[in-house]
This record gives sequence, C-alpha cells and structure tokens, in this order.
Amino acid sequence: MHFPLNIPLGKGHIPVHFICETLAYFIGYRYYSYQRGKMHDKINANHRMVIFVGAAAGAFLGSHIVGVFEHLELLSKFSLVYFMGNKTIVGGLLGGLIGVEFTKKKIGVTASSGDLMVYPLILAMLIGRTGCFFAGLEDGTYGVASNLPWAIDFGDGVHRHPTNLYEILYWILLWITLYITERKQPLADGARFKIFLSSYLVFRLLIEFIKPNYVFSFGLGVIQLVCIAGILYYYKVFTQPKTLLLKHA
Repeated sequence: MHFPLNIPLGKGHIPVHFICETLAYFIGYRYYSYQRGKMHDKINANHRMVIFVGAAAGAFLGSHIVGVFEHLELLSKFSLVYFMGNKTIVGGLLGGLIGVEFTKKKIGVTASSGDLMVYPLILAMLIGRTGCFFAGLEDGTYGVASNLPWAIDFGDGVHRHPTNLYEILYWILLWITLYITERKQPLADGARFKIFLSSYLVFRLLIEFIKPNYVFSFGLGVIQLVCIAGILYYYKVFTQPKTLLLKHA
C-alpha cells in the first residue's frame, strides 16, 4: 500500500484522511442524535445545546494548545497557522471536559452530560483513526521503528509501530467491554464517560512511549503529562471502582 492514500479526482485528489475526518464528525453526530432519540435525556434540549457549544469551544482550545506544546522544539515558529495546524485528541477531550463542566456550572445542570456522548465518540474515533492510518507519515500518529512482524513502512523505508491501528483496536475493545459491562451491571450516572476518558488517558500515557515525540529529560512528553493530570482528576475510577456502579434503592 502507498501512503498517504488519496482518491483521484479529475486532475487532483482527495486525501482519504480528510474523508474519514469529515465522516467521523458527521456519522458521530448522527449516531449521537439517534441515541438521544431512543432514551430519556435528563437534560433539556436548550441546555444540551449550550453544553454542546461549551464542549466544542473547550475541545477546540484544548486540542490546539496541547498540540502546540507537544512539539516544544518547534515553539519558536509559533504563528496562527502553526496554532491551527497542531491539534491532539487528548487536549480536545480534556479541553471539552473543562468546557462542559464550566458551562454546566453556569447554567445549573448537575446531571451527567457525557454518558450520551460515549458511544458516538468511540465511533467517531474509530473512523478518524482509520483516516490517520491512511495518512501515513503526514499525520504524525505513527510509532517508532520496530522489527515486529506487523510493523509497517509508511513510505520512508522504516518499519514502524502502527500506533494508529493499536488505537483502533483499543476503541473496539473498549466498546465491547462497556457494552458487556452495562448488560450485566447498570452503571451510575456519569460512570460511562469516566471509564471512557480515564481508560483512554491511561492508554495514551502508555502508547506515547513508542511514538517519536519530544520528551523532557525525565522521560515524559507533554501529552503524557496532560494524561497524568487527567488520570489524577479521575483517581476515584481507579481507587474506588464500586462508585461506578448504580446503587439500587
């Protein structure tokens, strides 16, 4: 396979990465709308819209801010174009979380707003990471050199860990695990989102060790430090897992 993968269109081409990214937003939102239509939502439509705006604003800022600091060696080249061209999912998720919590506090909403978003987000991540894989080296989500049988040459002659495929596998396993868990034992309000985000932060903390990112002298990179901050925020998920289960009256 040749990377990056593009679809010919007249005299030009359309990157498969762009197609997947667009589909991730569209299909993810459609699935969210479908999910919301099937179940009773404790949050009214107006509040949902305001929270959605807060989440989008927080995700935008968080994604780009963490993305910029991810490559400290290039920070001297900072510009608006550089800011817009760097983004990361970890920053987007945590920025979105901050935006949601701030917005909910302002409008007086106490019910969980994240549970409804979990499966649509997983679906969007699956589609998006597929696009990252087909983008090859251009996307920057590949791993370090490896001699493992499944290592992939993304076009520079170096066989690397396909970390984007590892993440796709992670999302599939998380979806299956959540689905089976909820069929056996109902989760408390907000628990689904806590499991979703905290487990992803642990995954990213570990997977970054096999990605060619800038790291500090103590061996960790910016994304890993951000992941640790998020894990500490959700420490009860790991220290008090029983709080995730629904308590029967």
